[in-house]
Amino acid sequence: MEFSLLRGPLHRLGARLGLVRGDTNTVALGVALGWIPWLVLVLLALAEGGATKIFTLPVVGVHARLLLAVPLLFAAETALDATVREFVTLLVRSGVAGPRALPGLEAAAARLHRWKDSWLPDATSLLAATALSLLRVRIRLSGQGAHETSQEFAATPLAAAWYWFICLPLFRFLLVRWGWRLAFWWVLLRQLATIDLELAPAHPDGVGGLGYLEIVHTRFAALALAISLIVSAIFAEDIASGRIGLKAVYPVLLMTLLIDFVLFVAPLCVFAFKLRACQEKGLRDYTELSSRYVGAFERKWIRNEGPKEPLLGTPDLQSLADFANSVTVVRKMRLAPVSTRLLAVIGAAAVAPMLPLLLFDYPLAKLAQVLLQKLAGM
Repeated sequence: MEFSLLRGPLHRLGARLGLVRGDTNTVALGVALGWIPWLVLVLLALAEGGATKIFTLPVVGVHARLLLAVPLLFAAETALDATVREFVTLLVRSGVAGPRALPGLEAAAARLHRWKDSWLPDATSLLAATALSLLRVRIRLSGQGAHETSQEFAATPLAAAWYWFICLPLFRFLLVRWGWRLAFWWVLLRQLATIDLELAPAHPDGVGGLGYLEIVHTRFAALALAISLIVSAIFAEDIASGRIGLKAVYPVLLMTLLIDFVLFVAPLCVFAFKLRACQEKGLRDYTELSSRYVGAFERKWIRNEGPKEPLLGTPDLQSLADFANSVTVVRKMRLAPVSTRLLAVIGAAAVAPMLPLLLFDYPLAKLAQVLLQKLAGM
């Protein structure tokens, strides 16, 4: 059984234009959607004599959105879709989605396939993006926002119109469209948490056989990077314009981390009750089985009630140790397929784009000097 988070009108259009490779690689589509509008914007600004404005820090958010964030959105969906397909296949192949769970999984996949293949997600995303631009809604991430950025093009009305009515709505459309992708994935996770999965409490991954979900969610790092990149670019605009100081960044950085963890880590907690039930059942079953084995072991080797065998080299000792290891694995089961590795990957993606902001208060040469002094113990 195959499952995909892609499809929809934009995906089909990209496939017809040859910008979708192998039905899942949409990076070329993202590059085209980001770089072509950016190139038109730059050409319009240059034609109107705005060369001194277009490549300055107060408008760095414009370049960050189109050149970096838009391709990252498509790189994220490309990486995620391939891993999701592998995860669903692995569920069936490993037996976690056994005969009792398979009908429910197939029904959930069919429902989501109808939704993601319809016009509704892309149409509502387009309507939302258009409404935001027409109503000029203010979305504040810091002291300023995308609306103030457009005012930097006051001397270049054609470039301003292109940015305001094409570039910004396009970016918002793609963000809302990603919101639908997240909703599809969360719905599938919820469906998985309700069907009768055959989880193994002693599974080495520590989450009953759902450990590959951690790998799936590391693919959201590109999306977290895109979000943080835009936040960082907006702060760079404000700091460069003297509207705020660097200290204003720290609370928003913490908020960005919190939002990323809520979006990309918290949904995995939907399996907490199922994994807790699996752990409790596993402890009962393995405790009973271990008790029977330990009783037989003591009768044979401690009380000498069994047939005489040489103790050296007997496999009974290894089996006893294996039982102890299995019970330990069950006791240490996690209640969600979340590890420090996943938290580190998402956290690094959220923090990395913010680091260049330090250069506003700490020039590179000064940072290097401080680092060398720390390393030298001075």
